[in-house]
Amino acid sequence: MKQLDVQIMGQSYLLGCPEGGDARLLDAVEKVDAAMCKIRDAGKIKARDRIAVLAALNLAFELSELEVNTLKASRSSPSTPAASGSGTLQHGAEQPQLASLLQRLDTALGVDGRLL
Repeated sequence: MKQLDVQIMGQSYLLGCPEGGDARLLDAVEKVDAAMCKIRDAGKIKARDRIAVLAALNLAFELSELEVNTLKASRSSPSTPAASGSGTLQHGAEQPQLASLLQRLDTALGVDGRLL
C-alpha cells in the first residue's frame, strides 16, 4: 500500500492508499477539504473537530440523498435510470433539516466541543 501526503484545511495528513486508488483518494480529499473550508469560511464555527463532524454529516447526507434519488430513478425507469436527471440533489429541501441537525449537534457537543 502506498502513502499520499495531502492537505486538508491547511493541515498535512499522510494517508494509506491502495494501488490504483490515487485519483479516487485525491478526489475524496478535495471534497472533504472543500466541505470543511466552506464551513470554516462561514465563520460561525472555529473548532477543527466540529468543522470535521459537520462536513462529514453534510457529505453523508448528500450521499444518502443521491442514493435515494438514484433508487427512485431506477424504479421509475429501469431502462434509463439516470436519464431523467432526478438523481441530482435538491439542496433547497435539505436546509431546514440541516439547520436542525446542526442545532442538535451543537447541543450534544456542548461548550467544550467534544462528544466524549
